[in-house]
Amino acid sequence: MTRTLAVLPGAARRLCLSRRKGEICTRKKGHRGLHHRRGGALLWNDLQADPPECAGAGAPAEPAPTLPDGFPGGRAVCPVCWAFVPLQADGTLSPHDTWRGDPTRAEADQRREWFNAFGW
Repeated sequence: MTRTLAVLPGAARRLCLSRRKGEICTRKKGHRGLHHRRGGALLWNDLQADPPECAGAGAPAEPAPTLPDGFPGGRAVCPVCWAFVPLQADGTLSPHDTWRGDPTRAEADQRREWFNAFGW
């Protein structure tokens, strides 16, 4: 028997995205109880979660290649969290929070297109 999930067109499943030791929680956003990584024994609470600030801030970087529409707009890819991050005047990554999902469906689509075109 094959199961399919009913998902509205353009809808994305919203995950919690809390992190511990770099692993992302795989539970639904707003869940109750402990965070966990599916398929592993890693469980944590909010006090044990990684800080939101990414350790990649300050790393040397170059602007990422652009798609025909200009995405990612001069930002670089952080090698720690894979976020698109603005560069500082000295060519290093700006301080930023660890990537925890795109703010919009359009940004998620552009991000997917970029990684499919240029890899990581």
